[in-house]
Amino acid sequence: MTSPMTRLRLILLPVLAVFALANIGAPQRYVLDASASNVSAKVPFFGLASKTARFPRMQGAVTIVPGAPERAVIDVTFDATAIEAPDSVTLGRLRGDKFFWVEKYPTVRFVGRSLKLTSATRGTVSGELTARGVTKPQTLAVTFDADPLAQVGKPVSFTGTTTIDRRQYGMKSYQLVVGNKVDIILKARMLPR
Repeated sequence: MTSPMTRLRLILLPVLAVFALANIGAPQRYVLDASASNVSAKVPFFGLASKTARFPRMQGAVTIVPGAPERAVIDVTFDATAIEAPDSVTLGRLRGDKFFWVEKYPTVRFVGRSLKLTSATRGTVSGELTARGVTKPQTLAVTFDADPLAQVGKPVSFTGTTTIDRRQYGMKSYQLVVGNKVDIILKARMLPR
């Protein structure tokens, strides 16, 4: 014989499940506005200064699920062949086989598979970064210009930051000159599709 509390739970469980599913809205899909987006990578140089490279060409898409942000997907690909650097020597090295080796690996890609919001406009995206054919887990700290779950049908802008160790991606040269930690900043504007 089941207790009244157990019977109540058995009745409420399906009702709560239906209510939870009803709060999950249709996925909101966005495409990257490449003209209003960019990514930069800053690395210490001689321990006294830093150099910043930019990836001006990229493409990507974002899917956000209202009521279930943990199901968000961010997929951004950067054109490594278009990398920009502050001088021609640095640019040549970055494009060469000691760093991005753009002839063999023309793209860098970040795929985020889960968004964890810590406030209406801040959170983290867990995913994977692929560079030089090496894929590693990476977490992006993100700040949205406005609550992304409330921007249905409107553009969404965000800034994502992370720090990687370039050695994990096979970029081990010039360690006495170039620092190993690279600060990456992604500024993206997404348009509803």
